Amino acid sequence: MSPTQPTIEMYDLAGREDDRRISPFCWRIRLALAHKGLPVRTIPWRLTEKDVIRGYGATSVPVIVDDGHAVSDSWDVALYLDATYPANPLFDSPQAKAYALWFHHWTERCLHPLIVPIILEDVLLHLHEKDLEFFRATRERALGKPLELVMDRSADAFERIERALSPARRTLAQNPFLAGVAPAFADYTLFGAFQWARCCSPQKLIQKKADPVSAWLSRMLDLYDGLARKAKGYAVWEINALSS
Repeated sequence: MSPTQPTIEMYDLAGREDDRRISPFCWRIRLALAHKGLPVRTIPWRLTEKDVIRGYGATSVPVIVDDGHAVSDSWDVALYLDATYPANPLFDSPQAKAYALWFHHWTERCLHPLIVPIILEDVLLHLHEKDLEFFRATRERALGKPLELVMDRSADAFERIERALSPARRTLAQNPFLAGVAPAFADYTLFGAFQWARCCSPQKLIQKKADPVSAWLSRMLDLYDGLARKAKGYAVWEINALSS
């Protein structure tokens, strides 16, 4: 990084409190920026503040503004960061990029829908008041049912997450990170889902103390001087996360 590198601005979804950051997609980029060693100033943003980012051609976050150049969508931001700042790559080969893209789609399409029913009640408690009506209307339209019918903290709901994580669990039983000996964007993608849950909910998504995923989560929380661990959230996963 150049000593004259301008500080990147990043619009980051916040809850009722400015310092409670509740987007899995934004957490991916917070860690990606730390991975790159790039300075960042995060700007708390709410779901109904569309006008704030509309000028950047975006309707959702993350949005980064790098010396006047704006990029949105977590995957596109990651590609931009590697293209613009090739040191400390997020994808160290075309194969690694393809692997990370698989995790990107799997996390959003398979894991997020399993996490939502468990943490949804808590998400509603932490959303900013001005976002509640918008959140309910858009999510109920997408899901086709009232949010209360989506909520599920049954044993089966937790079991579904455990089964879904089986490939990651087997990988992490043999490697400290999904990307191997050091973390990369696949790790930040999966971790973003858990950090989103940790910042919103005290529900313990990983139930077994000896689960390799739990040990990986602890390692992820410790990265970059405890960036994620220091964030406002709940103590879960049998680790020493900060609670609030």
